[in-house]
Amino acid sequence: MTAPVWLITGTSNGLGLLLSLRVLAAGHKVIGTVRDMERSAEAVRSIEQAGGYVIQLDMTESQENIIQKVQAAEKKIGNIDFLVNNAGYSLLGPIEFFTEKQAETQIRTNLFGPLYAIQAVLPGMRARQSGTIINISSVAGQDGQPSCGLYAASKFSLEGLSEALAKEMKEFGISVLIVEPGAFRTNFLNASIINVDSIDKGYEGTAVDGVVKKFEAFDGKQPGDPHKAVNAIFEVATGEGAAGCGEVEALASMPGGPAFICVIIRYARINHVSQF
Repeated sequence: MTAPVWLITGTSNGLGLLLSLRVLAAGHKVIGTVRDMERSAEAVRSIEQAGGYVIQLDMTESQENIIQKVQAAEKKIGNIDFLVNNAGYSLLGPIEFFTEKQAETQIRTNLFGPLYAIQAVLPGMRARQSGTIINISSVAGQDGQPSCGLYAASKFSLEGLSEALAKEMKEFGISVLIVEPGAFRTNFLNASIINVDSIDKGYEGTAVDGVVKKFEAFDGKQPGDPHKAVNAIFEVATGEGAAGCGEVEALASMPGGPAFICVIIRYARINHVSQF
């Protein structure tokens, strides 16, 4: 039996890197992506030494580029069975001050890039009548907070796209999952959050200022275990383990606790919630 192939974007660090290594440890194949091969050399080396394959891909690239790169990797490694749209970042600050470029880059990275990756793998998945698409969202995709306006907009959009896609793909045997991680001990708050260049003094002491400072103080102190998070994602995606067997079922969204992962399956209805 041929080993399943995963395409995981944003594998230079955090959940993307850990998920890649978890998948490889299970004997599956991985195509990872990083924006800069040189800057991500350590992660690339870890994945390749474990048997994976890494390509350079920036999620802000054109539709044509992303589709071409993904399909070229698929031709080299094998049919993609699992797509994990993990690459992304958060731009923090008052909505009032986001520039056109900042807004465009945030949306291109967190929405357009995943869209183009989906478009790259769907022809093959439809032809095989199988496949799983996993879009990494955020609790911000359910609840926009001060300073997170553009990030929340990108994740709300990704979740809407995922809900529609799940309904379109049901008759083709393709599953669509949304993952909403809570606070896990990755470097997301350090490496994947960008603050706007200048915040007017009028916002000092406001809710916006408070959230930004909270994130800065929280970095490295998140209570969630990222290894448990990626294990839950793997189990739900593959149908293995306690998570994959659907032993936990919830019909409504949990409050945004500090350290949980929700995996919303198919129609963006929560079927599995693991709390860590």
